[in-house]
Amino acid sequence: MKKGLLIVFSGPSGVGKGTVRAAFEKNEALKLAYSISMTTREPRQGERDGVEYFFVTKERFKEAIENGELLEWTEFVGNYYGTPAAYVEKLRNEGKNVLLEIEVDGAAQIRKKVPEALTIFLIPPSMEELERRIRGRRSEPEEIVQQRLSKAEKEMKLISDYKYVVCNDNVALAAKIVTAIIEAHME
Repeated sequence: MKKGLLIVFSGPSGVGKGTVRAAFEKNEALKLAYSISMTTREPRQGERDGVEYFFVTKERFKEAIENGELLEWTEFVGNYYGTPAAYVEKLRNEGKNVLLEIEVDGAAQIRKKVPEALTIFLIPPSMEELERRIRGRRSEPEEIVQQRLSKAEKEMKLISDYKYVVCNDNVALAAKIVTAIIEAHME
């Protein structure tokens, strides 16, 4: 059995990663498995361990870092998030193409550990459109909106670190392009 791909899908907050992913991830021909992250945050209502996340203590997470058990990790708002290497390797060895939807810092960590990873960066048609999308959520105070926009500008400067850059001007088209990229690398 051929080993599956490791696919890194990144892009700034508000670009539509989840929406585009939803448009291509049900395609059975892609043999996708969405990676489950490890986190130290408390489960939200309805979340189950081993389904949405692997929920662990901070001590266990720090142990995983020290033992090199994570492909990538980050700390965000006092909690740790990371990708368990053994879980990803198990799925890839089963012939599944493992999809990680992660931040640019995590993608950089993975490129060092798994240089053959297929990296795809989703961009907005313009920064103005990205701002419109973030504000359209109407879910965050102005300070957070500004932080997201500032971070997005920094992230956009890293697109040359990715093998592919896809513009999300049209969700269906962006999903078709991502699908074609994955299919090309499966052959």
